[in-house]
Amino acid sequence: MALQWPQTFNSISSFLEIVRILQLHCDSIEYNPTKKEIKSAEEITPEPKKIEEVVVAFIAIEDGDDSEVARKAIAEITASMAKVGCNRLLLYPYAHLSSNLASPSIALSLLKEMESNANCEVSHAPFGWTKSYNIKVKGHPLAESSKVITKEGHEHEDGHTSEALKSESKIKSYWYIMTTDGIMHEIDNFDFTKHEKLEILSKYESAKKRSVDEPPPHVKLMKKMAIADYEPASDSGNMRFYPNGRLIKSLLERYVTDEVKNYGGLEVETPIMYDSHHPSMESYFNRFPARQYNINTEGKQLFLRFAACFGQFLMANDFQISYKNLPLKLYELTRYSFRREQSGELVGLRRLRAFTMPDCHAFCQDIPQAITEIRKRFDLSRSVLREIGITESDYEMAIRFTEEFYNEHKEIIVDLVKKMGKPVLVEMWKERFFYFVLKWEFNYVDNLGKASALSTDQIDVENGARYGIKFFDESNTPHHPIILHNSPSGAIERVVYALLEKAAFEQKEGKKPQLPLWLAPTQVRIIPLKEEFLKYCEDLADRLSSQNIRVDIDDRNESIGKRIRESETEWIRYSLVIGEKEINKKELAVRDRQSGNVKEIPFEEFVREIKEQTKDKPFTKLNLARHLSKRPQIMV
Repeated sequence: MALQWPQTFNSISSFLEIVRILQLHCDSIEYNPTKKEIKSAEEITPEPKKIEEVVVAFIAIEDGDDSEVARKAIAEITASMAKVGCNRLLLYPYAHLSSNLASPSIALSLLKEMESNANCEVSHAPFGWTKSYNIKVKGHPLAESSKVITKEGHEHEDGHTSEALKSESKIKSYWYIMTTDGIMHEIDNFDFTKHEKLEILSKYESAKKRSVDEPPPHVKLMKKMAIADYEPASDSGNMRFYPNGRLIKSLLERYVTDEVKNYGGLEVETPIMYDSHHPSMESYFNRFPARQYNINTEGKQLFLRFAACFGQFLMANDFQISYKNLPLKLYELTRYSFRREQSGELVGLRRLRAFTMPDCHAFCQDIPQAITEIRKRFDLSRSVLREIGITESDYEMAIRFTEEFYNEHKEIIVDLVKKMGKPVLVEMWKERFFYFVLKWEFNYVDNLGKASALSTDQIDVENGARYGIKFFDESNTPHHPIILHNSPSGAIERVVYALLEKAAFEQKEGKKPQLPLWLAPTQVRIIPLKEEFLKYCEDLADRLSSQNIRVDIDDRNESIGKRIRESETEWIRYSLVIGEKEINKKELAVRDRQSGNVKEIPFEEFVREIKEQTKDKPFTKLNLARHLSKRPQIMV
């Protein structure tokens, strides 16, 4: 197996005293020294070796490294081993991580020093030898990480970092809580007694710690419900979605898109990669706090988009726009946007490197028109989340702005907080660092106390000019528009995360977890007591399907008790057990998982009950075989 370090890794300044580490939590590693690669290789008897349940640290020791760097490196490794519950370590010298290696004698002595300072069961692979190896890496979110340890003790992540992202950590922020009366309170003086989630958000945002130490509950649920899982053959943060997950995602995508189009969004489609050296791009992605994936091809350095902004702005540049056309709303559901998030932050569906983002930009004449429009989009976003199944009590609002914007337009900030109906977190900047002067977001606070932004909007005062976008006023004079950046739901995958985390919270409180009925992969399950009743079940399933209801039939040769239990554990809202008695009755005997009761109800009334819960929502057909006996077993 050959490991390739990302090209951009070597862009870190070479004069730093550095140990480079690629760390993997493994089921096993097998290696076999085949020949000496350098004259000063360790003297060993070459023989194959296999180690199970081990953390493997591929290490390159660079010119200038010393004992201090080695001690910091082994401390970092063993600290992260504790998080994954592993006490066995293999230090694996791996020269390919650097082109600025220390001399062999120094590298070997520091490797042995790291080994002697490790407070765990530790060994090292032979130094200076060419080795063949097989490695099996675990599939959990903390299984893979990369570290760059400097003498100063700083740890760096691989991947290109924009200037904006570098600046983000240096921003001087002033944090407050604004109450619905428009008064800003110092965080330390605010009484959070009735606002526990807001307190969690406040601490989370001011600390800016995004990494996780354990998987949140939704990770277990997304696997148990066969919705999604990690894809070990891809880059971390790129997920596989099973039929159930694809169905849920597609319905969410359609619903959000329909709502944006009802609002007036014009749906477009744009490329996923762009030239890094295009003048607008080079300037913009150094104003946007994101890490991007880079691709070199045919003499061009391209990057994968981390938002839909580029394509929509370049498109708008080609439009002939009158002030009468404003606000002009362009919309794209990006499948996918890409951000090279830090590996310690990647967990389940909460934070991904490839995600589906509904992205709507409104090109406005001026700040007053932008403020009018942002009010509409605020209402749109609250409505979208509410209809998806995420209510105002599930999330907390944060609003960020420059001090200058606050002094000039305090009324819009206060109005948004009043609409929210509860205190919100405020971050105020003394000066503008990025392209926007105001940004609000709705943050879901999960079971581990981590906050994740769902809906958001921004007032962008730079990119109209940066991309040469113009509109003409009454006197035919050109102007650059103010641009709003809105996602009414946030990333679709993150919406699924929020719904599953909410279900996990309900489960913890002793309630039955449930997806909204319109998103349930199966809405009705029919369970025949015997094979002879299967024909009746088929006819009933046809009648329900004709009413746009997703229905399946558990025709497996299992006990009735097991089939009812599995319907429950799959969160199927309605189950119909069909025996001779049920065939001879006009009413259906409907087992309602939510209430736990069995009720007798006419067919038409049952259909109306389902239709009422799925009203105005998109529908798609079952995404698995109707008969459970025909389905493959999805191993998660």
